[in-house]
Amino acid sequence: MRFRAKIVDLACLNHFSRIINTIAKLAKTCTLRLTVCKLYFILSDKVASGGTSMWCELNQGNFFDEFQMEGVAAEHNEIYIELMPENLSRALKTAQNAKAVKIKLTNKHCPCLRVAVELPSLSSSSRIVTHDIPVGVIPRRMWDDFREPSVPDFDVSIYLPVLKTMKSVVERMKNLSNFIVIEANLSGEMNLKIETDLVSVTTHFKDLGNPPWASEDGCQSSAQGRDLESMVEACIDIKKLQQLLAGQQVNPTKALCNIAHKRIVHFILLHEDVSLQYFIPAIA
Repeated sequence: MRFRAKIVDLACLNHFSRIINTIAKLAKTCTLRLTVCKLYFILSDKVASGGTSMWCELNQGNFFDEFQMEGVAAEHNEIYIELMPENLSRALKTAQNAKAVKIKLTNKHCPCLRVAVELPSLSSSSRIVTHDIPVGVIPRRMWDDFREPSVPDFDVSIYLPVLKTMKSVVERMKNLSNFIVIEANLSGEMNLKIETDLVSVTTHFKDLGNPPWASEDGCQSSAQGRDLESMVEACIDIKKLQQLLAGQQVNPTKALCNIAHKRIVHFILLHEDVSLQYFIPAIA
């Protein structure tokens, strides 16, 4: 089992760094799945028991100048490791104007992801700062626990308003309640509501648009045949929503959310070379 990669391009490095920062805000520990073409950052808290889950997918060719890996076996050419994204984020912070960053899976005393940052120096020899990030190797028999989460049959899918605007609304509401209701319909309207014994606050968004899911595979979600004006809602933990919005350092080109009535809210943030899915279960 071997893995080594190298980033030379500074723009790619900074972009990769921002993605890792975002992931570090969403998960204390997560699973990194490495394949020949892609990297996946996975958080699979069981949504059924109230945990959030995350699936972030990156094409390695858009970030790395060199990328070599050999998985556990020829027919299972993948590697799954568990790590704390905050540690990787910290290591990359030292690389803001680096000449190159090399990442390698090593096993000196314990399995580590070694991040070697080559910094520019005044003399001809370069300075190299090395970070060893402890990781846990996940055995083959447990890989099935880290499959892409299945998207629930949703009742409404809607594009999100500008995330910065949404973030400032949610931050103000967070001081008033621990829970927030997200409701939306098929006419491009979405409301963020909090209701407590003392206060009731609603922010309305209009003309957001609804994604055209129907034509793709001929089958439609349970949104089909639904009254366009009727609202579908889910009450979720406001801290989890705020975490998602506060962590956004990658400005998505598309952001949307799917709501399964009173069951789950599924966020999808798309960038040219990154997709992030985040699932927050509803609170009964």
